Amino acid sequence: MGSSIAFACFILLSLFSVGSAEYVDVRVRGVASIANTDDNFICATLDWWPTDKCDYGQCPWGRAGIFNLDLENKTLINAVKAFGSIRLRIGGSLQDSVTYGFGYGVKECNGWKKDSSGLFGFSGACLDPNRWDEIHDFFNKTQAKLWFGLNALQGKKPDSKDKVLWVGDWDARNARDLMEYTISKGYPVESYELGNELCGGGVAARIEAQQYAKDMKKLKQLVTEMFPDGKQPKVLGPGGFYDKQWFNDFLLATGPGVLDGVTHHTYNLGPGLDPTLVKKVQDPFYLDNSAQTYKDAADSVKQFAPWTDPWVGEAGGAYNSGGKDVSHTFANGFWYLDQLGMTASYSHKVFCRQALIGGNYALLNTTSFIPNPDYYGALLWHRLMGNSVLSTVHYGSPFLRTYSHCSKKKPGITLLLINMSNSTTFDVDVLPEFNLHPWQRYEEQSDTKSTGVSMREEYHLTPEGGNIQSDVLLLNGTPLKLTESFDIPEMQPKLVDPTSAVSVAPDSFVFVSIKDFHAPACA
Repeated sequence: MGSSIAFACFILLSLFSVGSAEYVDVRVRGVASIANTDDNFICATLDWWPTDKCDYGQCPWGRAGIFNLDLENKTLINAVKAFGSIRLRIGGSLQDSVTYGFGYGVKECNGWKKDSSGLFGFSGACLDPNRWDEIHDFFNKTQAKLWFGLNALQGKKPDSKDKVLWVGDWDARNARDLMEYTISKGYPVESYELGNELCGGGVAARIEAQQYAKDMKKLKQLVTEMFPDGKQPKVLGPGGFYDKQWFNDFLLATGPGVLDGVTHHTYNLGPGLDPTLVKKVQDPFYLDNSAQTYKDAADSVKQFAPWTDPWVGEAGGAYNSGGKDVSHTFANGFWYLDQLGMTASYSHKVFCRQALIGGNYALLNTTSFIPNPDYYGALLWHRLMGNSVLSTVHYGSPFLRTYSHCSKKKPGITLLLINMSNSTTFDVDVLPEFNLHPWQRYEEQSDTKSTGVSMREEYHLTPEGGNIQSDVLLLNGTPLKLTESFDIPEMQPKLVDPTSAVSVAPDSFVFVSIKDFHAPACA
């Protein structure tokens, strides 16, 4: 008897030691889309920070700021070119301290200097024509779309009673000088945005909603005047943290015909030094807290500016340059990919990641330019996930996140499956939501070989050695590494029998393309 009990215990322990498996039906409603994204939904930022931008006793920006960045680096150029087309935003905390060295009034053009009285501890800096030419040469080589953030504090001064509040009308003369030079050179700028994190309570400075709306109208008038015949750049704003009352007042005062995108920022993981950061990124209940903000932002735009759409203009996860042991690793993908899926579902047209390079949260390593794991997740999303967002549900574990879109430039749908569990494998069967009889699906699947149904394409992303804090990403078991010519490696899917379940391993992300899935919305 004793030996039988011992053997049973051994079997149970063996089962638990290798983890568990859970079968999940994921249902995709392909009849109609629930939202639509921009063709360039994936976006990344280039920031102004100097080398001595430091947080928590470290200075993680190196020479990644826009004044210092090596724009001729081959790895950087190839990483951007791999997208075919990607929107890059030049902006950030110091943008409202940047002047433009164009026009007759400019006498000298200096860089950043430490200054305790300046915004974020730095004096103002100046963008000269030579660096502007180099920036546009980089954008021309990579075919990236330029979203440029303008200084919204020119002409303003701090209020005598509230030093954070800046008052006065925006002085557009320096922005005009920049635009005149840009037009004379034939340089394309896809979007101009006014100000950075000046809305609501602000960060280092703030502007009241009515005044900001007035300034935004002035920017729209300037763009209309400067581009009377050709295609006008988009006008974006306000580029700060969502505050419901402030945003509603701003949008109401701005009115129609001004904004082409309503931009807001999110750093929903808290400070970069948080010791629980690695747990937060893998906690679905914590990540769910962001959903209400995205819904509220979308509702504000729908109610007060229905002619335009919400954009996430900057999202780094953890603020103050990110977490040094988390934000550049595989683990950060739990947060990043989930945010992409969530914001797309809540009608956001664009999601701009802080940063392409620089800080701890960059898509590329700050010194070597080698892609971090989130770079490849962004690239796969850009290549596979189309504009039309589909309703996707399941009633299994909350640690399995599921999102689906019509596939990009090919028939069918593509799903993103995120397994936040470190012990459970999810075996997923993908079903049309309107199919009330799952056995019908299984009958159809049993005939796939005779009916010529296409093989399913799967991209399984896992961390090297099973360590979620690794910088090395595996695609279908193979490490993704640059080629000898510093090109981004090919990313080929695994072809799988469509009658089988999709096996989503613990601590993994899977993109799944199903060509023959019945989805009228994708026709």
